[in-house]
Amino acid sequence: MQFIRFSDLCAQGKAKGQRVFIRADLNVPQNDAGEITEDTRIRASIPAIQMALDAGAAVMVTSHLGRPTEGAFKPEDSLAPVAARMGELMGRSIPVVANWVDGDFAVAPGELVMLENCRLNVGEKKNKPELAAKLGQLCDIFVHDAFGTAHRAEGSTYGIAETAPIACAGPLLAAEMDAIGKALANPKRPLIAIVAGSKVSTKLTILQALAKNVDGLIVGGGIANTFMLAAGLKIGKSLAEPDLLGEATAVIAAMKARGAEVPIPEDVVCAKAFSPDAEATVKAATDVADDDLILDIGPKTAAKLAAQLKQAGTIVWNGPVGVFEFAAFENGTKVIAQAIAESSAFSIAGGGDTLAAIAKYGIEKQVGYISTGGGAFLEVLEGKTLPAFEVLARRAA
Repeated sequence: MQFIRFSDLCAQGKAKGQRVFIRADLNVPQNDAGEITEDTRIRASIPAIQMALDAGAAVMVTSHLGRPTEGAFKPEDSLAPVAARMGELMGRSIPVVANWVDGDFAVAPGELVMLENCRLNVGEKKNKPELAAKLGQLCDIFVHDAFGTAHRAEGSTYGIAETAPIACAGPLLAAEMDAIGKALANPKRPLIAIVAGSKVSTKLTILQALAKNVDGLIVGGGIANTFMLAAGLKIGKSLAEPDLLGEATAVIAAMKARGAEVPIPEDVVCAKAFSPDAEATVKAATDVADDDLILDIGPKTAAKLAAQLKQAGTIVWNGPVGVFEFAAFENGTKVIAQAIAESSAFSIAGGGDTLAAIAKYGIEKQVGYISTGGGAFLEVLEGKTLPAFEVLARRAA
C-alpha cells in the first residue's frame, strides 16, 4: 500500500513550523462519574503527538468520544477528562478548544491543543463537503492515526484527508497498514486463517472472502457447529445456524476446488449445560448426543490444528475456538494460542475476544501484530478497501 508516513515528513524536517492536525482514537471507557477506567488508547496515541511536537509543529489533536448528537454539546461528551489524563502522561497542560471548526483559536509551534469531540460537529458523520473544506483549512498536514475509525468515511477521517494540503498516516495507522499488507496482500504461504465466533451470519462475508485466498480455514465456536452440520455430523442442542448450511457447504467447496481445506473437528468437548461448572466430556465428533452442547474442540482436533499452524507462513486469527472463559472448555483456544506463539509464521490477530485470549495466555510478544481496530479489522478480512486506506493512497499518488 502506498501512503505518506508522518514519521518520514518529520524526519525530513517538513513538519517544522507547520500546523499538524492529528485524528486520534481517544474513545476510552468511562464510569458513571465520567472517570476514565482504561487508558490504553490515550497511551497509544501519544507517540504521534510527541513526534509532531519534537518536529517543531503546532499540534491539534481530536477524536470522537461516545455517541454524541451533532450540534448538541452535553458535558459527558467532552474530551476534557481525556486531555487531563493525556496531560498527566505527557507532563504538560493540554487546553481543550470548543467550537473550533472555523479556526477561532491559536496554536503555536511546540504547543498542543485538544479540539473538542469531533462528532459534535454538524456534518461529521455524513462527511458534508462544507465541513470537510473547513477542516482542511485548519492545517498544513493531516495525520490519520485512528485505525479504529479507518472503515468510516467521516469528516475528521476522510473529508479532511481530501482537503488538507498533505494527508498522511500516523505511526499507529501505518503499523496497521503494514501488517495488513504483509498478512493479506502479499502473505508468506501457507496462509492459515482462524475464524471463530457464535454465528456464521456475522462472519459469512469474511469466510467467503478468505475462502478465495487462504490455504487453510480453521473455524471454531458456533461457526464450527454449522460447518459440522454441513458435513453431515450431529451437534445435539449446540448453537448453530441450520439455515446457512448452503453457505457453509459453498465455502467448503470453494476451498476444496483450490486444493485447500476447512478442517472439520474430529473430536469435541461437550456438556449438558452452558455453565462454568458443567461436567466436560470429550467425545468423537460422530458421537454427539441429542442433549449435548459442544463448547470446545477436542484434544485430537486441537493437536492437529496446532501442527498445521506451526507449519504456516502467515496466520490470521479472529475469534477463540471454544468457551475459553470457562476453564473446562478453554483447552482448544489455549492450544491454538500456544501454537501461534511457537510458530515462526507472521501472525496478525484482532477482535475483542481474541485480544482477551491473547492476554489470558500471555502471548502478546509472540503475536506478530495485534490489531485493535475491531470493526475495521473485520472489514479488512471481508476484503473491503477501507476509506482511510483508499484516500491516503490517492493523496500519496
